[in-house]
Amino acid sequence: MKYRLLTIFTLLLPVLTFAQEKGLDERVNDAFMPFASWWEGFVLTSIPIGEYNMPIVLILLILGATFFTIAFKFPNITKFPLAINTVRGKYDELDHHSIEKTELNVVDGDLPHTIKDESKEGEVSHFQALATAVSGTVGLGNIAGVAVAIALGGPGATFWMIVCGLIGMSTKFVECTLGVKYRDVGADGTVYGGPMYYLSKGLKEQGAKGLGKVLAVIFAILCVGASFGGGNAFQSNQAAVQLSTMLSLEGGATGVVIGIVLAILVGIVIIGGIKKIASVTEKIVPFMAGVYVLASLIIIFSNIQYIGDAFGMIFAGAFTPAAGLGGVLGVIIVGFQRAAFSNEAGAGSAAIAHSAVKTKYPASEGVVALLEPFIDTVVICTMTALVIIFFNMDAGAFDYGNAVGSTVLLNESGAYVGGVDLTSMAYDSVIPGFRYVLTIAIILFAFSTMISWSYYGLQSWKFLFGRGKTADIVYKVLFLLFVVIGAAATLDAVIKFSDAMILALVFPNMIGLLFLFPKVREEMNKYVSDIKKFVKS
Repeated sequence: MKYRLLTIFTLLLPVLTFAQEKGLDERVNDAFMPFASWWEGFVLTSIPIGEYNMPIVLILLILGATFFTIAFKFPNITKFPLAINTVRGKYDELDHHSIEKTELNVVDGDLPHTIKDESKEGEVSHFQALATAVSGTVGLGNIAGVAVAIALGGPGATFWMIVCGLIGMSTKFVECTLGVKYRDVGADGTVYGGPMYYLSKGLKEQGAKGLGKVLAVIFAILCVGASFGGGNAFQSNQAAVQLSTMLSLEGGATGVVIGIVLAILVGIVIIGGIKKIASVTEKIVPFMAGVYVLASLIIIFSNIQYIGDAFGMIFAGAFTPAAGLGGVLGVIIVGFQRAAFSNEAGAGSAAIAHSAVKTKYPASEGVVALLEPFIDTVVICTMTALVIIFFNMDAGAFDYGNAVGSTVLLNESGAYVGGVDLTSMAYDSVIPGFRYVLTIAIILFAFSTMISWSYYGLQSWKFLFGRGKTADIVYKVLFLLFVVIGAAATLDAVIKFSDAMILALVFPNMIGLLFLFPKVREEMNKYVSDIKKFVKS
């Protein structure tokens, strides 16, 4: 471990030395922007619908999530109690329950002498898998992303973010069930899973081996890119912005220096693998989410007399946008795009973390996973939106719809601020000094998201280049370099690249889900049936 850390530091040292030259932040951003803009335009290719251009990827995301919600009879509602009981360990003993001959799965070809205890496979518990996956979604998308959505699409964007979160629960259920069902387990017990495996193995079962292999490779390539972008560069960027603002730091190399410090801290954790990552995230995620939710509740209750007005603005804005915001479809696009970036339902990334769970029932982890979009979008994103709406009702800090790219024009000063700055101002207006607590929370959010996405990217990298130690080290060094690049670039370039990379995952993943969802129904029926037998015994 010491050798690896020394190698990483040695590779980063030239960047630190070069960072002393003034203007490096701008040069990094200038070099990064052309590619980011091109990639965003490519992924968000749109088709005209009325007066608007609707990105094809959002159409696929919305229709797919709606289909799964109906096909599985609203699992986001009907399976919610089961999800709570599973994650709190109520049915853990079921995994170690003896398998009787009457329980053989003839369809899958189970034979009495070949049955093994699949509950021994896996590396983390239900809660640890959920915490790792939530740490990859609950992050700066909830803080900075919501602010951008509200400023750009008005309060009505909140409604469509909630809708996206609710139907996204069904998509998470499907993809994470498949993630466990088709995972690989190495001789040493290490788990390799995610869309790469259920696309290649699952579609092979369906007689579409070639298509499955192509989709798996495309997903793996895009996931590596997404780990460098939305799961890394965007996080380090916003952490650097908030830290620089709080400490009043200036200078061309500031972002790079902060990025290198973050890279070293992230490097210490990711060298330990999924068990180390899970042990860190299961402690950080509940703490930081608790602090953020508590602060949000304090502000919401202090403005409880305006709660009706705020929700009135949310519902009215969802269907009758204010002048200058465009039509309803424009608000839907803003809400769904920001929510998709935040909860990643349909992107398939969370299935990589959930595939490492210790269970013999793939559907058990599927129901646990559906809690993620609820926690991330329905709860935390809505709280952030309410705080910002209250703030603007009182201060009139900005005009809805008056945002440019990823920044918001303030009314008083006429200055543009990033999404994280606007959220910080909103919280600080009610809880003086909370910007310092928020800065710590942002850094922790960024840190946990980066270490979770490093695992997602590494699994995809190994699928492409093998499971050797050299491939492992190469990926981790590249990942840490992107921590520095993200901290040095401006939000505009980073958010273009990050949005597009995460949304691009939807294409190969959703195609596979639509082919394989019947397998999820089989696994769900098996899990529910065995729960009933277990409860009776």
